[in-house]
Amino acid sequence: MKVLKFLKPYWIFALLCPLAMILEVSMDLLQPQLMKDIVNDGILGDGTAAENLTFVIITGLKMLMFSLIGCFGGIASAAFGTTAAQKMGNDLRKATFSKAMHLSFQQTDKFTTGSLVTRLTNDITAIQEFVSMSLRMFVRTGMQFIGGITVILTLNVNFGLVLIISLPIQLIILAVILKKAAPLFSVVQTKLDKVNSVVQENVTGARVVKAFTREEYEIGRFENANTDLMNTNLKVQKLIATLNPILMVVMNASVIAIILIGGFQVEAKQMLVGDVMAAVTYITQILMSVMMVGMMFQQVSRASASIKRVNEVLDTVPVINNGEISENKGTGTVEFKNVSFSYPNSSGRPVLKNIDLKINSGETLAILGATGCGKTSLVNLIPRFYDATEGEVLIDGVNVKDYAVDTLRSKIGVVLQKSELFSGTVSENIRWGNENATDEDIKRAADIAQATEFIEGFNDGYDTMITEKGASLSGGQKQRMSIARAIVKKPEILIFDDSTSALDLSTEAKLHKALRENLDDVTVIMIAQRIASVMRADRIAVIEGGEIAACGTHKELMASCKVYRDIYNSQLKEGEGDFNG
Repeated sequence: MKVLKFLKPYWIFALLCPLAMILEVSMDLLQPQLMKDIVNDGILGDGTAAENLTFVIITGLKMLMFSLIGCFGGIASAAFGTTAAQKMGNDLRKATFSKAMHLSFQQTDKFTTGSLVTRLTNDITAIQEFVSMSLRMFVRTGMQFIGGITVILTLNVNFGLVLIISLPIQLIILAVILKKAAPLFSVVQTKLDKVNSVVQENVTGARVVKAFTREEYEIGRFENANTDLMNTNLKVQKLIATLNPILMVVMNASVIAIILIGGFQVEAKQMLVGDVMAAVTYITQILMSVMMVGMMFQQVSRASASIKRVNEVLDTVPVINNGEISENKGTGTVEFKNVSFSYPNSSGRPVLKNIDLKINSGETLAILGATGCGKTSLVNLIPRFYDATEGEVLIDGVNVKDYAVDTLRSKIGVVLQKSELFSGTVSENIRWGNENATDEDIKRAADIAQATEFIEGFNDGYDTMITEKGASLSGGQKQRMSIARAIVKKPEILIFDDSTSALDLSTEAKLHKALRENLDDVTVIMIAQRIASVMRADRIAVIEGGEIAACGTHKELMASCKVYRDIYNSQLKEGEGDFNG
C-alpha cells in the first residue's frame, strides 16, 4: 500500500516493535508451564512440606522474573510501535497536505473542503492506529495461536478435538460479521465528510447565516448530517458488539470441554491436575488470539477505507503542471490569443469564446461586463488557476504553461473578490505577500493601498492583532489590507478582481492615483462593476456573453459601444463621470 512507504524511514522502530513483542509473548507462554510445575511438583509433590514450599517459592520467583521481562518487552514494543506510527503519520499528513495545497481549484472542488479535512485528520489517525496495532498484535496473536496449540497438544492430544470444533466455529462467526461490517466503515467516513462540510460552511459563513436568521435551518441541516453519521456508526457497532459475546461463549464452552476431558484423564491417572490447569490457560490464550484477530480485522477494515481515501489524494496528478522556464524577469505584457474556456463538468458550455486581447506593459486595463459574463474566468487564466481550453495565454511572449508555476505566480499579484486575511498582526498579514519585505516596504504598500490612516488609528498600529479571517475589520479595511499585501509582493502584473467594491469612490480614486504615481511600470488589470471605477483606465474591455464586445478608452467606447453606453447611463447621470478624477 502506497501510504505504508512512509513507514520505511522508521524501519528500525518497526523492526524492534515486533521483536520486543516476541519477548513478551514468550514469557506469557512460559507462565502456564511454571504454574503446572507449582501444582504438580510443589503443591501435590512427593517431597516434604519444606521441600515443596521451597520449590513453590523458587518457581514463583521465576514466574515473577519472567513476568517482569515480559512487562519490559510489552512496554518497549508499545514505545517502538507508537514511535513508528506517529512519525509515519506525521510524514503522511505533511505529504497529503502538500499534495492538497498543490491541487488546482477544480480538483479541490471535486474532493470538497470537508472531505479533505477528514482525510487529513480522521483518516490518517485511523492509519496511525492501524500501524501501531499491527506491528504488535500480528506477532502476539500469531505466537499465542501457534505456540498455544503446540504446547496444548503436547499436554494431551485429546485436547485437539476441542480445537477442531471450536476454532472453525469462531472463524465462521468472524467471517460473517466482518463481511457485513467492512463496507460500512467507508460509509462512516463519507458521512463524516458531510458533517465536516456542514461545519466548515457554517463557520466560514456565520455572518450570512445570522443576517438571514437561518440558524435554525442550519442547526437542522447539521443535526441531519450528524444523525446520519450516528446511525451508520451504530449500525457498525451493533454488528461488532455481537462479535465478542458470541466468541466468549465459544471460548467458555471450550474451557468447560477441556476441564471435562482433563477431569476424566486425571481420574484415570493419565494426567496431572497441573496439566489440566495449564491446558485451560493455553486454550484461553488460543481462543483469545482468535478474538484479537477479530478486533484486528475491524481495524484493518477501517484502516483500508482510510488508506484508500488518502491514496486518492496522493495519487491525484495535479492538472496544473510545471513548465521549464524559471526566469522571473519580464515587463508584464499579457496577451490572449484566440482563447476559449469551459469549466470542468460544465457539459462543454464555453464561458469564454475566441478572446483576442493584448495588454501592454505598464498599462491599466479595466474589464467591465454583466455578472456571469466571464470577467473573473478571464483573469483566472493568467496565474493558471485554470488552463485555457483552447488558444494561448502569453506573458512576455511566453505561454503561461511553459513557466514553472512558482515563477509564473511570482510575477503576479492578485487581489480577489473575497478578502482572505489570517490570524496575526497587521504587519504579518501584509508581509504574507513577501516574507522578505522590510517595515518600510510594508508601510509604503499600506500607503499606496490607502490603508495607512486606519492602521495607524489602531492602538498598536502595525502590531495590532487581526482575528481569524479579519473578522475585526470592516469590508473596506480588509480589501485595502489585501491590496497592500499584493503590492508588497512587487509584481509585474497586478490583478484586481472587483476588489475595491467596498471602497467609497473618493478612497478608490486616491487608490488609483497612488497606483499610477508609484507603480507606473506595473501592468494593472482591474475588474469592476462600477463604471466610475474604470473610466480613468488606459483602456476598457467590455465583455458580453463570454466575448469581447469592444475595447478602447472611455471616450471611444461612449462613441462606439452601445453596451458601454447602456451601462454608463444606468449607473451615472450626466456630469457625474468626473467624480472619479
